Amino acid sequence: MILKLNYLAMIILMMLGLWAMIAKKNIIKKLIGMAIFQTGIILFYISMGAKEGSTIPILDYHHVHDPIIASHYANPLTQILMLTAIVVGVATLGLGLTLARKIYSQYSTFNEDEIIAKLKDSDD
Repeated sequence: MILKLNYLAMIILMMLGLWAMIAKKNIIKKLIGMAIFQTGIILFYISMGAKEGSTIPILDYHHVHDPIIASHYANPLTQILMLTAIVVGVATLGLGLTLARKIYSQYSTFNEDEIIAKLKDSDD
């Protein structure tokens, strides 16, 4: 049942983040939505890699000659990939916030509609 709750939480996070990126007009709210969406994806991959009753894939020197049964160990690949995804997500969010700050300094707003209107006025 807990695994199903993970997937439910993942779906809620992803849909909330997607809605914020699409529906909101404020650039900062869109960036927050992107971070929430990334959190949902990370939860999805971590949930996929979880196995009930598994242990960490580290062999100690006492059991070197014992047969290795792969189903007893958790797959570290999903965790490693998600650590990378977290780093990329933080870098993306930082770049987005830097661009938002530059946009605000130039247009004095975070609202997309006002920025587009100011761009159209400057073209005319």
